[in-house]
Amino acid sequence: MLAEQRAERILRELAQRRAATVTDLCQVTGASEATIRRDLNALAKQGRLSKVHGGAMLMSAEFHGEELDMETKRGLCTREKARIAQYAAGLVGDDDVVFLDAGTSVLHMAERLPSSRALFLTNSIECACRLMERNLRTYVLGGTLKAGTMALIGAETLEALGRYNFTKAFLGCNGVTITQGFTTPDPEEAAVKSLAADRAQEVYVLADSSKFGQVTAAGMFPIETACVITDQLPDPRYRDYTDVREV
Repeated sequence: MLAEQRAERILRELAQRRAATVTDLCQVTGASEATIRRDLNALAKQGRLSKVHGGAMLMSAEFHGEELDMETKRGLCTREKARIAQYAAGLVGDDDVVFLDAGTSVLHMAERLPSSRALFLTNSIECACRLMERNLRTYVLGGTLKAGTMALIGAETLEALGRYNFTKAFLGCNGVTITQGFTTPDPEEAAVKSLAADRAQEVYVLADSSKFGQVTAAGMFPIETACVITDQLPDPRYRDYTDVREV
């Protein structure tokens, strides 16, 4: 059994049992204890499981109450976000009406969009500027400008957003778990993301692998609502609940 196959088998076993000993994992993979311990070390470094004495367990959801500033978020997982953004940009066609929010991965996506006749709507001032630089048809929602993310939020934003229908919505999030779904720290930003998803035929959440197992204060929508585009899926159980595309 190859290393990648062992890794997936280990994660499936943990998904079923929450925890497993090295001996258990040796039995299900047919590998030696030394090999399993090396596998566990590698998976722990990737953030895909937690090592405990004598075995491993699934990482539990970690709650984050505060939002990082935009400059900090821009510096995190930049290569992964670039891959995700490139794939997402390729999903946009000439006949699409697209909503883009203020997530950092979505901003990367805006920089990679090809020339097209698609119409774009956004609640992000920064995203709107990047769309205009690419000579793409762009509409901007009104509302209250939020410091830090430069996102437009509030009742006026929601009222304007409710007048549109989209073929596709591309959204960022701060956390995703099976039970809590997609979350973000700000309830007003969550409300915009939720309504955009409701108004779209297809919903995509751009989430690098660090977002899995994280929970923040405000729920956006359940996990089955959107297709997740990610660089790496830490836990195969997510595929049981929604479409996941690793790029």
